[in-house]
Amino acid sequence: MNSCLYKAHIMHHRLAPKQHRFHYRVYLFCIDLDELPMLSRKILMLSHNRFNFFSFRDREHLQLPAEAPDTGKTIRQHITDYLQQNGIFFTGGQILLLTNLNVLGYNFNPVSFYFCFDETGSPVCCVVEVSNTFREMKPYLMGPESFSEEGFRRTVKKYFYVSPFIDHDTEFDFNVAVPGEKLAIRIYDYQEGRRFFISTLTGRRKALTNARLLGYSIRFPFITLKVIALIHWNALVLWLKKLPARPKRENRHLQKDVYRRYKENI
Repeated sequence: MNSCLYKAHIMHHRLAPKQHRFHYRVYLFCIDLDELPMLSRKILMLSHNRFNFFSFRDREHLQLPAEAPDTGKTIRQHITDYLQQNGIFFTGGQILLLTNLNVLGYNFNPVSFYFCFDETGSPVCCVVEVSNTFREMKPYLMGPESFSEEGFRRTVKKYFYVSPFIDHDTEFDFNVAVPGEKLAIRIYDYQEGRRFFISTLTGRRKALTNARLLGYSIRFPFITLKVIALIHWNALVLWLKKLPARPKRENRHLQKDVYRRYKENI
């Protein structure tokens, strides 16, 4: 089985205009999309497109904005359609998705990562799916030209409202290693050439078994609620530190190529 878990550590460090740092431990699923039917049968707490303690819903991921919420397409079809629209004709091979799953029907993923491989197992591209708390999502594509021995790397204008404390038109610098025994992902934020925010995601691969998933669900209860609670808590801390906040309605012209969840275009 290619699908697995990663016991992981997330760190956020704001360097300017005021220092703020926090970190927390999580676990993430790394799902081989072709294994979803098998996982629904083998992992008792996990289901595909139906309710369970953990559930994976195709319609929540990379559905093209012109499509209705329930097209019947699989997540693999969503991804290949997106890649084709961006000039990458992905004909086959493995697709791994690093993400959170729904917990008792609720999910929030600040960021998910799709790793696409050709038939020989060589990396073709990576799609970084960034979400905000307004049920909006924006994908960032790192194609074959972004890949080296260290993994995928690309710097791109954000053009997305992620936080009231970060401008729309800052830059993301993605440094994404292909998952193996270890997980090593770094995302830097730059403004006018100056790095002001560091995010890291590190971890170790663990087998996806019924026993381990039960153990993680007890050790890290309601992980998706924990993530959204920490986001709001740290936003309150930044507000108390008197960082300038910008409401979402400002600079809407800088929101570009953004999808709404269940994927109406905005």
